[in-house]
Amino acid sequence: MKRIALFLATNIAVMVVIGLITSIFGLNRFIGPNGVDVATLMGYSLVVGFAGATISLLMSKTVAKTSMGVKIINQPQNADEAWIV
Repeated sequence: MKRIALFLATNIAVMVVIGLITSIFGLNRFIGPNGVDVATLMGYSLVVGFAGATISLLMSKTVAKTSMGVKIINQPQNADEAWIV
């Protein structure tokens, strides 16, 4: 539950920063009149952010195991494996 809350909090914090940056630097006046609406831009950023983070989380375990050459020990075969387990 804590991981999900941190995941949501991080993505919401990114959205707040995007909103603040566009407001502080006045970028919303360049985006809004003839182009993309700021709310649409933030919604798109939210969807892409959640999708990217989810894909990264789903593949991180496999990538870490493959890159490090990890061998999963389900049943120890010798004394060293038994000690590790």
